[in-house]
Amino acid sequence: MILNLVLIAMILAMLIPMYEAWQDDDIWQKMLAFASVATKTSIMILVVSVFRDDWMIGVVGVIILSVGNAGLMLLAHVIKRMNEV
Repeated sequence: MILNLVLIAMILAMLIPMYEAWQDDDIWQKMLAFASVATKTSIMILVVSVFRDDWMIGVVGVIILSVGNAGLMLLAHVIKRMNEV
């Protein structure tokens, strides 16, 4: 029961940056919103792994948390450079 409430609260918190980025046309705002969603998703995975006592799911959450945002920020930088030229 508590896990369900925590997950619902986390999902609602995950939707806030997406709504803000949807209203703005700036590419950096959109990329930051996606990075925020990736971070919050990995935190949700870690919470689920702690409640289920499954360390393999936790390892996946840590990999997403440590590597996932780097590729997204690199993509945002490439898109910004392409728009400048």
